Amino acid sequence: MIIDAKGEVVGSLREGICFDDVLLQPRYSAIESRADIDIGSELGGRHYSLPIISSPMDTVTEGPMAAEVFDCGGLGIIHRYNAIDLQQKHIEETWDLMAQNFLGHAEDFDPIIGAAIGVSGDYIERASACVASGARVLCIDVAHGHHVLVKNALSRLRNIYDSEPVHLMAGNVATLDAFNDLADWGAESIRVGVGGGSICSTRIQTGHGVPTLQSILDCAQSDRSALLIADGGIKTAGDITKCLAAGADFVMLGSLLGATDESPGELFTNAQGNQYKVYRGMASKEAQMDWRGNTSSLEGVSTTIPYKGAVAFILGELQRAIRSGFSYTGATNLQELQARAKFIRQTNAGQIESSTHILRR
Repeated sequence: MIIDAKGEVVGSLREGICFDDVLLQPRYSAIESRADIDIGSELGGRHYSLPIISSPMDTVTEGPMAAEVFDCGGLGIIHRYNAIDLQQKHIEETWDLMAQNFLGHAEDFDPIIGAAIGVSGDYIERASACVASGARVLCIDVAHGHHVLVKNALSRLRNIYDSEPVHLMAGNVATLDAFNDLADWGAESIRVGVGGGSICSTRIQTGHGVPTLQSILDCAQSDRSALLIADGGIKTAGDITKCLAAGADFVMLGSLLGATDESPGELFTNAQGNQYKVYRGMASKEAQMDWRGNTSSLEGVSTTIPYKGAVAFILGELQRAIRSGFSYTGATNLQELQARAKFIRQTNAGQIESSTHILRR
């Protein structure tokens, strides 16, 4: 049951579904080659062959990450946790790296770069500077997107860029009402997921949140045209396929792309010879102190994760695994996956069986 602040029963309590609670049921497949599967999606008038967006975190996405993700078929969002001129330099560096990586004809080079902004202070100035430097996706990046400041920011940005080829992304949200509101306020794509990130402590600190897969299932019921970007709690390629099957157009990744050659930060070596990089939530004490010299609500942690090498290798492995996931449903594209997908619940014993359980012996 649901009990309000006065102690009165106001409804029944529903369950929230997590990634590990469900599996996709295999379906008949007529796909003879996984090379025939298109796992991509559209955003801002461009088709992305890889439905992955790198998170706007200061230990994930600056120029090298954004350029490499784009080269692999996805989109990078340059973080906002720096001075405006430094964010501009990251965007310009991305352009330069993309141009170096591009092997086709110059007339076909129309790269898309994303940049994050906030909802207060100098966010309009930051948005203008990012667009002037070449960004074509502006990501309103706040923890609680169903908020009046996001409404105001979207309204102002929509008025400024209504006649320009600038895509407005916003979030994060956890409910269908929030998704619909952001879409009505002008967001063309919406990040869905509150409190699910591996370094996020929002649910612990505030008691609020919805399991990410449940949020995707709920928000996918929207009749608005905004794209759905699953963001938070994604640990594996299987989780990505579940997101897409549940209704997401893209997934946003943080920890899966952290501690790579292209992620920001110094590479450390411990006494045992193991290499690692720092990975931290932007609401962690460490990130807030580095960014603005003080802290407010602490809803994240800072940690280290093992060095992984080139991000292109990781993205290639994810792409192959996602293609395999599509094939198990007999889907050659995202629309077929979402139409054919059937989820089943699994028990705790089923979760164990689903893992490489020989390692538990």
